[in-house]
Amino acid sequence: MKKTNFAWILASAMGAALLAAPAPSHAQAEGQIIEEIVARVNDRIITLSDYQKALAALPQEVQQDCQQQQPPCAPNQEQAQVADKKKNLLRDMIDQQLLIQRGKDMGIDVTTDLVKRLDDVRKQDGFATMDEFQKAVEQSGLTWEDYREQMSNELLTRKVIQQEVGDKVDIGNDEVQKYYNEHKNEFVRPEEVDLSEIFLKTDGKTADQIAAIKKQADEIHTRIENGEDFAALAKRYSEGPAKDDGGELGEYQRGQLAKPLEDAVFKLDKGGITDAMQTQTGFIILKVNAHYDAGLQPLDKVETDITNRLYAQKMEPALRDYLEQLREESYIRIRAGYTDTSAVQGGSVIEEVPPTPDTPEKKKGKKHAPLPKVDDSE
Repeated sequence: MKKTNFAWILASAMGAALLAAPAPSHAQAEGQIIEEIVARVNDRIITLSDYQKALAALPQEVQQDCQQQQPPCAPNQEQAQVADKKKNLLRDMIDQQLLIQRGKDMGIDVTTDLVKRLDDVRKQDGFATMDEFQKAVEQSGLTWEDYREQMSNELLTRKVIQQEVGDKVDIGNDEVQKYYNEHKNEFVRPEEVDLSEIFLKTDGKTADQIAAIKKQADEIHTRIENGEDFAALAKRYSEGPAKDDGGELGEYQRGQLAKPLEDAVFKLDKGGITDAMQTQTGFIILKVNAHYDAGLQPLDKVETDITNRLYAQKMEPALRDYLEQLREESYIRIRAGYTDTSAVQGGSVIEEVPPTPDTPEKKKGKKHAPLPKVDDSE
């Protein structure tokens, strides 16, 4: 099974690697220490083992993110990202818990999305049945229930972020024009095409199977020509690494593609699609999302790019503001020795004082007891 897909479910919307565990629901033997608690977020806890596993997963998570960037990160950039994620790890794990709890409070149902996502991952990793996929998950060290829950929580946090923050970020035409006027040097380019793909694998297939795949690729091509959405079809049928992004591959200059592909796409205008072309490993359909002539690009050709940049610039502080609001409405306690880099003054407590029973509601500014180890009194 591909590690990238397991990593997807272990990553939070803010970049944390693992979910916090639920508070224990059953008594243990008297005096037995189950787990040290690092943080409590309302009625949920983050344990030391959660934190340690997340910490250990960070280098691989960052490496995978860097490999997907164009161009890939330099080694020093990768190391800097790991260091930054380590510093903010507890913050990110708390953020995810706040978003999960908010999504449940909002009544967001991701059941349908979960079924589709599980099936997409199954197909992408080449398992014929869900039973085979489940066995592979369990052999990796996760229970099937935990895997489903983690994936469900990831989908839930994404929906909360989009509904509560993303949908409220507005980019005006005047902002786009102003950015273009002030950054024209950034839009002087060689001839480039921005591409998306739908890719169907033929590796290891028989001649009859390859013929069937070619027929499927031609049928998909016809559906696109008849008006169906390319990105939606890519998410459903493509077996390429960019399927979850609607097949979006990014920008290519002349000389960066195989010659047959280059010849096919550089003669197309924005919105054009190629026929289903056979490669050494499968059939590919390419869509030209944008075609940039050499020189300063006109605004209409870079408007989407500028909008995405402005959206990203606004999204990060807007999300942090939203998470701060959730913190102010929540009851969060942090064990001494650990740092929540987004702690709200008077909210997240790091002071060690004698333990007292948990307070059901957070009162802003009130000092709470230190976090006890989980035992039969929990």
